[in-house]
Amino acid sequence: MASISLHTAHSFPSSLHTQTPKPTLSHNLPILSKSSQSQFHGLKLSNSSHLSIPSPVSAKSAIVAKVSEGTQAPSFTLKDQNGRSVSLSKFKGKPVVVYFYPADETPGCTKQACAFRDSYEKFKKAGAEVIGISGDDTSSHKAFAEKYKLPFTLLSDEGNKVRKDWGVPSDLFGALPGRQTYVLDNNGVCRLVYNNQFQPEKHIDETLKFLKSV
Repeated sequence: MASISLHTAHSFPSSLHTQTPKPTLSHNLPILSKSSQSQFHGLKLSNSSHLSIPSPVSAKSAIVAKVSEGTQAPSFTLKDQNGRSVSLSKFKGKPVVVYFYPADETPGCTKQACAFRDSYEKFKKAGAEVIGISGDDTSSHKAFAEKYKLPFTLLSDEGNKVRKDWGVPSDLFGALPGRQTYVLDNNGVCRLVYNNQFQPEKHIDETLKFLKSV
């Protein structure tokens, strides 16, 4: 399968310069109110208008990708929405779209999941499988999948071990889990990486465009 690099305004370029967060950043900085939730697709906010932020991560840990185009994706075994163990190796022999998203039932993640659902037959026609991964538990995934009639696999990455193993970058100094999609070829080699936190439906457009081009 040929490798294609996408250059979009929202994808991570190969060389990205960021500034180290200033040490004066408050660890309880008021960033978002509940009315701002739709802007930051993926945040689950409490009744408080303050968002507790972990200690600022270094720029290196925030942006260095462990899985990039041309690299072998690390294997994993996680529980799906029905509590069954699913290994990445199960899908070897076909293209796989693995998308990491912040959380079930948030506005952007719901839009993204429903867009994958609505285009699922197109992915199947391209011979590809779709897997969604977040840190939510299996019961949350089950309710999410049933509510929106999602036909694809959702995997529970509690503790975000797989997210860390794959090097999925975070936003807002590590407070918001990143929204990143990978396309793996028949042998589990990554052929496309697409990152776009605030336009979740673009992940479907870009991955389908790529699959149709190879």
